[in-house]
Amino acid sequence: MHAYRSHTCAALRAEHVGQDVRLSGWVHRVRDHGGVLFIDLRDHYGMTQVLCDPDSPAFKDVEKVRSEWVVRIDGVVKARAEDLRNPKLDTGDIEVYVRDVEVLGEAGELPLPVFGEQEYPEETRLRYRFLDLRREKLHQNIVMRSKVISWLRRSMTDQGFLEYQTPILTASSPEGARDFLVPSRLHPGKFYALPQAPQQFKQLIMVAGFDRYFQIAPCFRDEDPRADRSPGEFYQLDIEMSFVEQEDVFQAIEPVMRGVFEEFGGGRPVSKVFPRIPYAESMLKYGSDKPDLRNPIEMQVVSDHFRDSGFAIFAKIVEQEGHEVRAIPAPGGGSRKFCDRMNAWAQKEGLPGMGYIFWRRIELTGEDAAPGSELYEMARQQRINDLAASGDTNFQGVDCSYLYEAAGPLAKNIGFERSEALRVQLGLKAGDAAFFLAGEPAKFVDVAGRARNTIWADLQPNDAWKNEFKLAWIVDFPMYEKDPDTGALDFSHNPFSMPQGGLEALETMNPLDVKGYQYDIVCNGVELSSGAIRNHKPEIMYKAFEIVGHDRQFVDDHFGGMLSAFRFGAPPHGGIAPGVDRIVMLLAGAENIREVIMFPMNQRAEDLMMQAPSPATNEQLRELGLRVVPRD
Repeated sequence: MHAYRSHTCAALRAEHVGQDVRLSGWVHRVRDHGGVLFIDLRDHYGMTQVLCDPDSPAFKDVEKVRSEWVVRIDGVVKARAEDLRNPKLDTGDIEVYVRDVEVLGEAGELPLPVFGEQEYPEETRLRYRFLDLRREKLHQNIVMRSKVISWLRRSMTDQGFLEYQTPILTASSPEGARDFLVPSRLHPGKFYALPQAPQQFKQLIMVAGFDRYFQIAPCFRDEDPRADRSPGEFYQLDIEMSFVEQEDVFQAIEPVMRGVFEEFGGGRPVSKVFPRIPYAESMLKYGSDKPDLRNPIEMQVVSDHFRDSGFAIFAKIVEQEGHEVRAIPAPGGGSRKFCDRMNAWAQKEGLPGMGYIFWRRIELTGEDAAPGSELYEMARQQRINDLAASGDTNFQGVDCSYLYEAAGPLAKNIGFERSEALRVQLGLKAGDAAFFLAGEPAKFVDVAGRARNTIWADLQPNDAWKNEFKLAWIVDFPMYEKDPDTGALDFSHNPFSMPQGGLEALETMNPLDVKGYQYDIVCNGVELSSGAIRNHKPEIMYKAFEIVGHDRQFVDDHFGGMLSAFRFGAPPHGGIAPGVDRIVMLLAGAENIREVIMFPMNQRAEDLMMQAPSPATNEQLRELGLRVVPRD
């Protein structure tokens, strides 16, 4: 028999009853039932219940065993009584009667329990990550991550892509996030940089004629952490293709993205069609360039309804150039209690509040219900408005027995006709509400987007709406943006992207109107990837950088290798790089990306387990020609 095991802790079934077996694993927990000891023995594969009674020669040794000790068990497989079977375990029909036990590794007092999924401070979990990884949920997340990466590799090779590795030590790049710098011993005073992404290398691979490249690529960025972004390093499915247009990239990537969510999503629905949403439309309707399309609420511009209205604050705002009023529909939010709650939420977000209107149904009785009465005619007009909005022109026999009454301070200020026009535009009815924000959209669009999500989530009776994956492309990003403080132009997305319209667009259009062949793929409010059709012509690249204030020398100094390659025959090419960590985070239903990374850093970009970063020794610094200067 093997020194440690004849079977894993997930392998034994009813057909093994009567067999002598050897198992090794961790003691998940120990239970004493009237002198009979039960141990849940756990390994990477699963769990088996073993038992030992005083008649066993191993009983005294088993009594000493504690949680998380590593033991080897020899015993015989027995069938569990019918009423004691555990359908939650693959091995739930059997148990192993212990005849011999060997302690392979004792465990001291645990700083956090492995049994159960209790919440523990992040610092403790990360300092003892090797223990945290034994917990079932986290362990399964990491297993899923491995399977996802294997699946992605197979999917790409099935499409004719080949995997190539690009350098880890490279040159510093001026765009994007901060670099991690690595001092060179052989070249004192000079530094390598860890790649923020294999961007230039994968474009050079296309110039070299390799056509379809992919890589599960490590990327390094000295960024602050967020819930969906790990500090320091992350992994992406890096892809590049030659002789393609934007739609070709979409057609290659959609089956991969759809497939990975179908394969590992546990049966949750996945988008069959990925809508193409222009950036400007996404910002208007959803207040974000990574919209959560599980939420059907779409914001709209409603400025005209407040122009010259009795609501002086909004009326004055819409007179100013570049200012507007936007509405957030809230189906089902038609109560003062809900509206006041959302108003309080807006104040916590730093706004003075949100204007609102809610609609309630008023049954008409007596004289009010008679044709020709003021309220009857108002009700009739509402029915006609709704029919017209739906494209129905048959106004005969409409039900005028009830009226939608607009309520709230804002409704009183603008009157029935404007409130009714708002209701019709927004497609609302009794029991619904709408919230309003006004000013420069750039200053309130972010909070409007968060309000949209908060409204929708708050109004749902349960979390069932979360159990699907809705993916979309965000397209037509602007090439440039203006710094609100300095007025200086900068790239808004990726400086290596091809502008729509090419060199002519850069030379003749207002830079803020130039769009790029740039695109993101988003899922459930998370940006999975950015990509672009690349600028492969030196003269266009020089002009693109000139617009943001960089001369030809700057471009030559920083991108000379790529420019040199483009002068020797570069194919049109494009690509994308979906984030592996974020894909797994969505699949696992994790709230934080650290739950799907084997050994993550903490919020301060520290590895508490390995005590990194750590000071260099004086000998190391001398060898590199460096010294550490304290910050002021």
